[in-house]
Amino acid sequence: MKFIISLFLLFMLEAVAEKPSLKESPYKLVKPSIGQGKPFFLEIGSESCHSCVVMGHTLYDVSQKHPEYNLHFINVKKERAVAFELSVRMIPTQIIYDKTGKEVYRHIGLLSKAELEKLFETYAF
Repeated sequence: MKFIISLFLLFMLEAVAEKPSLKESPYKLVKPSIGQGKPFFLEIGSESCHSCVVMGHTLYDVSQKHPEYNLHFINVKKERAVAFELSVRMIPTQIIYDKTGKEVYRHIGLLSKAELEKLFETYAF
């Protein structure tokens, strides 16, 4: 039974690894654009965090449907100082800034596509 469960988990992980993910954005390139008239969504995480990878796949799907949205993945494994600057204590963390650059939403953990769509509607993406 353990072998079957292990095999199942291996196939599931392989399937997740093959899906495209939201690409990394260096924070130094994203930061100057926040507050310039459009809302911004930051996904703060790491490629070695399973929940972050799942969120990356979900956000990739959203970005394909809505390329006009400002969706960015900040990899804090590579940019550790950004986690401190943004007061991120756990990953994945999602932050939404309004068009003036004010933080209007913060969440820790996974969000479903339905939850994301409601957020994008609420904050006028």
